[in-house]
Amino acid sequence: MIRKLLILIFVSILLAGCITSQPAETGTLHLTSSPSGAEIYLDNQYKGSTPSTLSEIGPGNHTLEFRMKGYRSWKSVVTVLSGTSNYFAALTAQPGSEEGTDIDTAVTTEAPVAVTVRVSRDRMVVGDSNIFSGTAANTNMITLALFGPGYYTNGIVLNTVKPDEIDAWSFTWNPGTKIQSGTYTIVASDAGKAVNARATFTVVGDGVVSVSPSSHAVATGEAVILSGRCSTGASSVRVVLLGPDRFASGVDLGNAPVTADQTWSLRYMTDLSMPAGIYSVYVSDVPQTTTGSTQFTVGYAS
Repeated sequence: MIRKLLILIFVSILLAGCITSQPAETGTLHLTSSPSGAEIYLDNQYKGSTPSTLSEIGPGNHTLEFRMKGYRSWKSVVTVLSGTSNYFAALTAQPGSEEGTDIDTAVTTEAPVAVTVRVSRDRMVVGDSNIFSGTAANTNMITLALFGPGYYTNGIVLNTVKPDEIDAWSFTWNPGTKIQSGTYTIVASDAGKAVNARATFTVVGDGVVSVSPSSHAVATGEAVILSGRCSTGASSVRVVLLGPDRFASGVDLGNAPVTADQTWSLRYMTDLSMPAGIYSVYVSDVPQTTTGSTQFTVGYAS
């Protein structure tokens, strides 16, 4: 009996050693507020004050709260994923608050706060403007914060807007030319930062488009590979071929997708009826913020 018991214990130890669990990837929270210096509580545990970056946060839902004397507390359930997430709170001053009061007294409202946001351009070119608009029910102010590459990495408060009598609001963003291409997120929040809505859009431009042929001298009936780089943030490039006779007005060779490493390529097969001569290739990003060009000959290859 003792021998059987020892065998069972030994087998259990072996199985426990063989069974390993893959730890879930943790996430990072970058937390900012206006005004800065708000106390951070994650799952009711104090984590310092804003601005702050909290790393190795377990994935899943967590309760995030900002507290500051004289201001309404901001509290929300956030979902932590792998990578870095940005959260910004525009704290609202609390009338009649006494020093040492950090947490709002629960207030019963007759109707819930509801916020929506949309953009006038899903894709805008550097130098253009974009109109952010939406609705805001049961709140007297909307705070607009923008997240994106470069200057907007940690989130920038663009403005606060007041809804009109039919709960509609609008704001025109004119960033000029000093912005980077990439994906941006506009966040519209109510006065108490209890409810927010988000919309994303892309900015293209402020980059280069290049092109080169696989050979600068191609025989008729042979293929030429046109390839290059596009760093404007566009998802594709348009390729046009100009040359003698029927190519004088330009022949659209089509669009080529831009890959994650900002490169593109397109294979073009010449035909036997193509007139010999010098051909020019013009490539532009879509929607044509930048162009590049090159040349090759047809019919002169040895």
